[in-house]
Amino acid sequence: MTTAFAKSNHDLVLAGPVGSLDAYINAVGAVDVLSKEDEQALAVRFREHEDLDAARDLVMAHLRFVVHIAKGYTGYGLPLNDLIQEGNVGLMKAVKRFDPEYDVRLVSFAVHWIRAEIHEFVLKNWRIVKVATTKAQRKLFFNLRKKKKTLAWLSAAETKAVAEDLGVSTKEVTEMEKRLHSRDAIFDPTPDADDERNFTPAAYLPSPDADPAKQVEKADFNEDASTRMHAALNILDDRSRRILETRWLTEDKLTLHELAAEYGISAERIRQLEVNAIKKLRNAMAV
Repeated sequence: MTTAFAKSNHDLVLAGPVGSLDAYINAVGAVDVLSKEDEQALAVRFREHEDLDAARDLVMAHLRFVVHIAKGYTGYGLPLNDLIQEGNVGLMKAVKRFDPEYDVRLVSFAVHWIRAEIHEFVLKNWRIVKVATTKAQRKLFFNLRKKKKTLAWLSAAETKAVAEDLGVSTKEVTEMEKRLHSRDAIFDPTPDADDERNFTPAAYLPSPDADPAKQVEKADFNEDASTRMHAALNILDDRSRRILETRWLTEDKLTLHELAAEYGISAERIRQLEVNAIKKLRNAMAV
């Protein structure tokens, strides 16, 4: 949390950065709760006159309620300050949409928007892979979290009771419970410097060439091809063999012009000798 709100000379002002979440919670807790009449007056000013100061006062007076709601989601392992921040976004959306003509307090109207933003944040950040994608799954996700009193798996009777209470099938409850108990695993992490062993999921994927028969076949083919190539090189004259070796079979390859200078002929002639040597090599290896 990077900012806090405070009161000064009976006006609400934005204070500077604070270093702790506790300071923020204390600051928003010090803001007075609005009466129904004051809330209505501020809402009318903002709706009819687009008075941003009125909107700010409405938001600041309800920040304490965001903190209260956000604390109910700390069991998901996410930072409270992030939950509060998302809830504040929902509060601002609620203020923008609040209609003072209805005889409803802003806090009652804003609860939906605050929870909606926090829910979206939890679903996006609780797991790398989304645990709930449809509206029904999202509802089941949060309701099941509330229904589970312990970390233990639900019994068959408890699963049935939860399913009937939430209006879903036992299969859906069991599937969502599996997702709740699952944990993310790093697929291919960097191994520790003092540990050469790797027990990550990536280490257990089957290799496309893991078949021993195919490995032996490939090794035999490579060995035979190497033997036939060396035998074929021996049928070439010394100049043609050197051209192929220096052009294709060494790391420090020579250019056509370098070989042309070495043999005192043109680069084009070297290219012709190279092409003829390759043809002879292919014919010899094909036998």
